[in-house]
Amino acid sequence: MKIQDILKVKGDHVETIAPDETIRQAMDKIINKRIGALIVMEEDNVKGIITERDIARLIHKDGEKAFAGAVRDTMTRKLIVGLPDDEVDLAMALMTNNRFRHLPVMNGKRLVGIISIGDIVKAQVKNLEIENRYLIDYIIGKYPA
Repeated sequence: MKIQDILKVKGDHVETIAPDETIRQAMDKIINKRIGALIVMEEDNVKGIITERDIARLIHKDGEKAFAGAVRDTMTRKLIVGLPDDEVDLAMALMTNNRFRHLPVMNGKRLVGIISIGDIVKAQVKNLEIENRYLIDYIIGKYPA
């Protein structure tokens, strides 16, 4: 299975935020959209990512004053990205080995989606359900010999 297969089911919509917006604006968007990360964009260019974990750490460190800070000061700039043709196993390994939960998906310099570890787990479970169904059907003789 490839990343593009997950995006076909999930869709390609990505929630974004500008680097000069505040941490409060980022947190509001994350909470209201019920998501875990925002891609930081400036003039159609990906500049970074900010996650709920980034914000939680910042608030723990700086308290109430953290909310007034700019996204650009907290975002992760050096992104690891996936490609639509990448295997899901590669995406899972990247996320696990580098300890992050959201993988932006790029086609050249164009952002085409984002997948989370939850999206990967959901896709893997669906594949296992289908495989189990075929195996059960085979075992009970549903297919002609």
